[in-house]
Amino acid sequence: MAIVMTNASCAARSGRLRFASILAVLLAFSATGCEKLKARDMLNKGVQSYKAQQYDRSVEYFKQAKSLDPSLVNAQLYLATAYSNLYVDGSPAPDNVEKGNQAVAEFKEVLRVNSKNLSAIDGLGSILYRMGGQPFDPKKLEESKSYHLQHIQISPNDPEPYYWVGVIDWLLSFRANVTMRSEFNSNSPKKPLKEGEPLPDKLREPFSGKYAQVIDEGIEKLKKAIELRPDYDDAMAYLNLLDRQKADEVQSADERNKFLADADALIEKVKEIKQKKAEKPTA
Repeated sequence: MAIVMTNASCAARSGRLRFASILAVLLAFSATGCEKLKARDMLNKGVQSYKAQQYDRSVEYFKQAKSLDPSLVNAQLYLATAYSNLYVDGSPAPDNVEKGNQAVAEFKEVLRVNSKNLSAIDGLGSILYRMGGQPFDPKKLEESKSYHLQHIQISPNDPEPYYWVGVIDWLLSFRANVTMRSEFNSNSPKKPLKEGEPLPDKLREPFSGKYAQVIDEGIEKLKKAIELRPDYDDAMAYLNLLDRQKADEVQSADERNKFLADADALIEKVKEIKQKKAEKPTA
């Protein structure tokens, strides 16, 4: 009889343990579900603050949403974008630079989970371009370009990343050209280079050696952007500027004149497109 009672007691205890385990699992799922609901609530509140341009406030909501549900990708993307909006271009203040770095870190965290997330890729391309433009930082600009090239690999029919590669290539070559001219004029005050004059060979050769491929890449990408969007006037405007850099890079006077003529023709084309857009009735 004692043996029967012992077996029964063991069975009862085993049943209670199983019930406790099941209850613990249910409670864990319930807690997880509640946290996910709270995370979405924080995300919605953050979006409302973001739309109201209350970016500091939205950051706090998005941080809470991310903490409650680390898998909530939209919270991370909004958080990164809010930091981007708080970043002030050109300001060297440490807290401002930190906001830019936080935006970069959040976008990169998204890419560690999904390397093909175009929102994160474009966000990185944008914030790094802004951080590299003022003050001028060619390394950040090159990093920015690398993300636009990633976008092209993933979605080759989007015109915007081609445009941004062209813009960055122009900025890199233009700054080098301006610096060379400025240094030359400082060393030759009696015979300074005037605006529009070709680079002398002792400047043109190193300029061409370092930036010929950059200029060619930019021209190629801008032409592709225009192929994909025939009325892409901004791309045409930068193609005009890159043609002028190309004119300073080539040796032949005939080649130089051809690129300058192409640049002038693009200016007229941009004017024509802008005029048509201005005349087009709005919906």
